[in-house]
Amino acid sequence: MGTLITVSQLLLSLSILVVLHEWGHFYAARTFKTRVEKFYLFFNPGFELFKKQIGETEYGVGWLPLGGYVKISGMIDESMDKEQMKGPAQPWEFRSKPAWQRLIIMLGGVTVNFILGFLLFAILLWHYGEKYYPNENIKYGMHVTDSLGFEMGLRNGDKIKSIDGIPFDRFESRKLVQAIAIDDAKTVQIDRAGQTVNLDIDEKYIGELTKYGQGPIFGPRVPFTLGVVSDEGNAKKAGLEVGDKVVGVNGTPLVFYDEFTDLVTNFRSTTENLDIERNGVRQSIAVEFNEEGKIGVGPSGDFDFLKQERIKYGFLESFPAGFKKGVSFLGTQIKAFGQMFKGKMKMKESVGGPIAIGGMFGKTWDWERFWNITAILSLILGFMNLLPIPALDGGHVMFLLWEMITGVKPSDKFMEYTTFAGFIILMTLMVVIFGIDIMRLFK
Repeated sequence: MGTLITVSQLLLSLSILVVLHEWGHFYAARTFKTRVEKFYLFFNPGFELFKKQIGETEYGVGWLPLGGYVKISGMIDESMDKEQMKGPAQPWEFRSKPAWQRLIIMLGGVTVNFILGFLLFAILLWHYGEKYYPNENIKYGMHVTDSLGFEMGLRNGDKIKSIDGIPFDRFESRKLVQAIAIDDAKTVQIDRAGQTVNLDIDEKYIGELTKYGQGPIFGPRVPFTLGVVSDEGNAKKAGLEVGDKVVGVNGTPLVFYDEFTDLVTNFRSTTENLDIERNGVRQSIAVEFNEEGKIGVGPSGDFDFLKQERIKYGFLESFPAGFKKGVSFLGTQIKAFGQMFKGKMKMKESVGGPIAIGGMFGKTWDWERFWNITAILSLILGFMNLLPIPALDGGHVMFLLWEMITGVKPSDKFMEYTTFAGFIILMTLMVVIFGIDIMRLFK
């Protein structure tokens, strides 16, 4: 069921984005009285799942969910319809329109994508607000959750004060990752037991932090109060209860959950004494660890000291805030591409295809997450389509700008060759990305 929910969310999101992107081209084309022969959600090589002729346009749904298309009369595109281009240009054809009109038609799709991304961010900020944990509220410091964090020099209990001198005001692991991997941060200022420590960040961590599947490298350090006691676990059989505060193991005192997990690492099929406090009374309880070193407990997730903050936006306030958030996201993507070109980030370890994207939605339906991911994908789709690669919108835009500046229109034969070459490049990239996705499934 979880996989079905994930796939359903992915298909719904892609359907929304593809239909609106292609509608952008369609609307601009019809505005300039240019004929649109086909409007398809998904591709239909060989056959389609549905089609219906309405006026001069055939609307349909293909079987290959890798995008969609509109076929505009008199335009050289991935359909490679050469026969149509042999006759004289007709008034309703793309090729007979002025360059500025053709430019607007080609920019119609990405324009809709950018507007949609900004709009969705704005609506999300207006409806849900912006949630975060103020760094000053993390009074016990961090719990380093990944060995990479320890390798970088982070330690349990550390409090990040600033990154390259910029105050670290929100307790978010991804903010540190972005600062290092995208913004080339060199130093992290740490408060460690009251002493200021400067961590120098090696450039090698840029690639490590952006590897696919790399989770958060730290979280908040929390006292170990039982929030979960499994009915099937040995902790329940021994008499442990939700709300018990674990303060020691075999006489070794502890305060935090990470101290407990470190201490019991080697306990396998052994019986150990847990020191707990219940209603202010301290007692010791013998608990048997199973062959995997588990007893069936987890920490409480209710920590008053964290005090998550929520910034609320009025209706009018949300629009500039959503635009700012979208621009910031796009800026980060452009910088990430720059890091790839410099070789600091590896494409095979940082990018993902449909399988990776689907995993972002999760196995439960959460509308806030769904629309947030859809906004992100809309901006990425707009950005990627603007890349100056023939067969993409950006390739057509590049040639149209050349025509408008020089007055020289590329020949139909030239457009055929470059479009075909661009299509081969795109298909190769798709195969590579799919291959990366599939290989990750077997790791």
